Amino acid sequence: MQISSVAVFCGSRFGSRPEYAAQSRALGTALGQAGVRLVYGGGHVGLMGTVADAVLAAGGAVTGIIPAFLHSREIMHEGVTDLTVTDSMHDRKARMFAQSDAFVVMPGGLGTFDETIEIMTWRQLRQHDKPIYIVNVAGWADSLLALVDGCIADGFASPSARNLFEVVPDVATLMTALATLPVQADARDRVSTL
Repeated sequence: MQISSVAVFCGSRFGSRPEYAAQSRALGTALGQAGVRLVYGGGHVGLMGTVADAVLAAGGAVTGIIPAFLHSREIMHEGVTDLTVTDSMHDRKARMFAQSDAFVVMPGGLGTFDETIEIMTWRQLRQHDKPIYIVNVAGWADSLLALVDGCIADGFASPSARNLFEVVPDVATLMTALATLPVQADARDRVSTL
């Protein structure tokens, strides 16, 4: 695998379907086995904790980045390889961006949507050209994709907005896609200008 790190956006809850946790474990295991560092929100709960624990169990490295005010709410993961506590959500997102070669969106709620829309917007504004993958486990992302399609249909985004990300059905397909990516080091720190 040519990339060295992946930011994963996912829920701090487990969600209502067992497939969500199963695919989160599969992702963590696959990243750990491939030697790809996980960069994530630093929590030890929900799918966030599931992915991180699976990476660690597979012998991989995990960078957690969490804002101070979420320290107790998301139960900061003390067992990760590197842990950074930031002053704000914006700083958290900027650091996650700077330390990642690609972005993976797993099942999650409003926080996951927020991170996903922001990283898509940064790509639309040409602040980066790092790949974004949405793993549509059991159709969980259908509503997010409908939102994007609705923006296009209503004239608030061009049809090219669909090219900002790629949708894959599962972790196995994701890992195949990640295995072919070159490192996008040229845009790593550009987000600091936003």
